[in-house]
Amino acid sequence: MIDELARADSAVASCADAAAWALSERELIAALDATHRLQQRLAAVQLAVVRELDGRGTAVAQGASSTTVWLRHRLRLDVAAARRLVGLAASVDVAPPAVREALAGGMVSAEQARVIADTAATVTASAGVEVADKAVGVLVEWAGQFDPTLLRRMGTRILDHVAPDLADAAAAAALAADDARAARDRHLTLSTQTDGRLRLTGTLDAETAGLLRAAIDPLSAPSGPDDTRSPGQRRHDALADVCRLALRTGELPDSGGDPAQIVVTTDYDTLTQQLCAGALDIGLQLTPDTVRRMACDAAILPAVLGGTSQILDVGRQRRLITGPLRRALVLRDGGCAFPGCDRPPRWCAAHHIHHWADGGPTSLDNAVLLCGHHHRHVHHSDWVIRLGDDGRPEFVPPAWLDPNQLPRRNHYHRRT
Repeated sequence: MIDELARADSAVASCADAAAWALSERELIAALDATHRLQQRLAAVQLAVVRELDGRGTAVAQGASSTTVWLRHRLRLDVAAARRLVGLAASVDVAPPAVREALAGGMVSAEQARVIADTAATVTASAGVEVADKAVGVLVEWAGQFDPTLLRRMGTRILDHVAPDLADAAAAAALAADDARAARDRHLTLSTQTDGRLRLTGTLDAETAGLLRAAIDPLSAPSGPDDTRSPGQRRHDALADVCRLALRTGELPDSGGDPAQIVVTTDYDTLTQQLCAGALDIGLQLTPDTVRRMACDAAILPAVLGGTSQILDVGRQRRLITGPLRRALVLRDGGCAFPGCDRPPRWCAAHHIHHWADGGPTSLDNAVLLCGHHHRHVHHSDWVIRLGDDGRPEFVPPAWLDPNQLPRRNHYHRRT
């Protein structure tokens, strides 16, 4: 397979150097169709590879918490794209062979293949394998005319075409399958943008959507005739109000040993002079006005920094890494420090680099933030953790993973 892919890569590279402007309109359209068909065929190969890697547990063996996380780091994908790739590979793998054949033959796109695979699974459960095979044949034919959205809609009544006597009973099964799919696909993604803002995307199931609307709709109504905020801005502000209300209840679970709280890093002297900006523990920047407003309702917890922003003192050391020492770790590491992990500080525990049971001290120089998965992983693997010359954590992989054992660092967390 590797040799064939190398030849295909060379052929595509030669096409990339060709001048598209020299082609006629008919040739351009033919080239578009050919590239789309080739893209679909390559998708079939990629999905087979992803499924095999997932089945072998390669991602976990190399220190990632899941195949999705490993693919994101390996292929530089965003989380949603990596998750879709793993999910599609699983769906196509268990689908009737005709689905994989249609994708490999360039007759359907990857998203159409997902729709057909999902529909085939529903039909198999309600009407059996033979009827599902018939349904796949019809859906593959329809894929030449309809996009994935229309194909999924038409698939809900596919039994009207291939097994009319079973259609009504299958409709109820399809509804249950849709509910299960909604539960499977539910997710919420928080992505830090390059300008320091946070982008929120996701898909909510019906129940959660109802809860969200019930909570924010009353708070997102215009406050009066002089309210110039757009509907989107009002919903944004309503979500902030809901979060403030939740924090004030005092009923949220602890976060890494500390109560749920917002941590802002700033310079105290310039704060008193009303000049300074600040930074949240998740890396986002705050304007001076925002910092001063938040300081009005905050307990000020000092951390002494050196000239290179290295943390020198955060208070009395303790056996457990909590309080000021944990806040110092958050300031330094920004989240799970294991390479390729984007888990935020609230999901992390503090790990003694030189174990406490072996005489290791509880100090900033002997601690690192790790999420639950990577905390367990470093305790049961040959990874070596150390601090670099700049005081930042770095991880030396085992020789079986990297014979050169070049130190690796986490580059997902923004640091100032």
